[in-house]
Amino acid sequence: MLDQMPSEVFSLLPALAVVFDEIEHPLLVTDRAGRLLYANPEAQDLLWDDGPEKAARPAFVGEILGTELEDVLRALEAGASSFAVECLGAGGLIPARVRRLPKSDWLLIQMSPAAEREYEPRPTRLREDFRDGLASSLTNHNGNKVTLVEASGNTEDRSVCDDVGEGLYFFAASPVMKKIRKQMLRIASVNVPVLITGESGSGKEVIARLIHSRCAGRSGPFVKVNCAALPGELLESELFGYEQGAFTGAGRAKPGKFEFANHGTIFLDEIAEMSTHLQSKLLHVLQDGRFSRLGARQVTQVDVRVIAATNVGVHEAIRQGQFREDLYYRLNVVPCHLPPLRQRTEEIPMLFRLFLDRYRKEFGEDAPEPSARMIDAALAYPWPGNVRELENFVKRYVILASEEDSLRDLLDGTASRQDVSEPGSNGHRPQNMKSLVRGLKDEAETKAIGEALRQTNWRRKDTARILGISYKALLYKMRQFGFSSAANPVAGERQGAERGLRETTVAN
Repeated sequence: MLDQMPSEVFSLLPALAVVFDEIEHPLLVTDRAGRLLYANPEAQDLLWDDGPEKAARPAFVGEILGTELEDVLRALEAGASSFAVECLGAGGLIPARVRRLPKSDWLLIQMSPAAEREYEPRPTRLREDFRDGLASSLTNHNGNKVTLVEASGNTEDRSVCDDVGEGLYFFAASPVMKKIRKQMLRIASVNVPVLITGESGSGKEVIARLIHSRCAGRSGPFVKVNCAALPGELLESELFGYEQGAFTGAGRAKPGKFEFANHGTIFLDEIAEMSTHLQSKLLHVLQDGRFSRLGARQVTQVDVRVIAATNVGVHEAIRQGQFREDLYYRLNVVPCHLPPLRQRTEEIPMLFRLFLDRYRKEFGEDAPEPSARMIDAALAYPWPGNVRELENFVKRYVILASEEDSLRDLLDGTASRQDVSEPGSNGHRPQNMKSLVRGLKDEAETKAIGEALRQTNWRRKDTARILGISYKALLYKMRQFGFSSAANPVAGERQGAERGLRETTVAN
């Protein structure tokens, strides 16, 4: 077995294989990047019925893991001792737990095929230090202490904090968020689809996890899928799986995310980016819970709650032919519109404390406690990037450990947006030079992106090449300046043509 072990692992821990080979439980070792470094004989027999030959073993653990590795890492970094997952073996899904190997960046996956299935724990209590920090150290904009209760008890007049797992918390201090919380908890135990809308970064995943964490009757995992991250063909195989030989490179069958989420919840983020062809298949799954893997003849039945989210105007997307109207009505059984952070400023002090606590611990930095002036500035700032922007701001504050620099960024940002949106009396109000330059820069970038998109008929890769920026940077800029896919005047026609071409190719 030692000669089959990767040389980098053997050189660092020569005794690893010797020890693990003697353990009866099937074990895997992977690094933080997901590279599969080692499998003991029991794991090889369980996962690969065609033997432990190198060619038969995947290079990355993601090919056999039913959960995103990033979710596992976040949970372990947040203090969890282990994380429950499922692995794909030769005979089906195998319960397993992931732990971090002490004093290393490696993860140990221990499978238990004979044990009862274990799933991700759903904590119901907040850490005491975090709860005390929230309740005692931050004040709201009226100078009153934040009064905090947890998930139970009378919450009508008090701020609420729900631990939804994965180091995420749902805060409800404003009337609108308390109302949303009440509605979501009411439908949590009922298996009906939920459509969450709201601006990017406003916390739609937290709402989805709140629903999942409060559904006592469902034992399955929470599985997140970003529909904008993969092209249509890959997304279909990711969602529904495929059989061996279904396409070139499909050397072995693989279940999709719907199978991994059985008896649990699947969260389809950015669902408006899904192709209309795939939307049609999803519609059938919502109707009866049945689908077929790519290349399969048999039908698979699952019991999955579907929660979808989008940051684009759904009605405009329907009008443009980018979103199926029948799918919208099927998903929109329980609609939930999440307001932007600027419309629920009561949550800002709580979120500030959450991120301050998290990144102090992660970076080992002793950033100063925020002053009342800092909190007032945070309450006045409009946060166009919502919770995600606030998180990045606090992260920067912890790293720099300078309130003056961070406060200057907030005040400059507030002034910039006031200068752009409120020109003042006849345009004669004096403007901060930084704000003026930033406004002109944004205006020039918006114009350049719009013109390039028109020249390329909204082909975003070609647009990025013309502008000389990366594809990822273009997507960020499009979101920043409001270039939603629903505004694309030729997308519906182009998608229809592309779909027809694919169907013709398959038929031939």
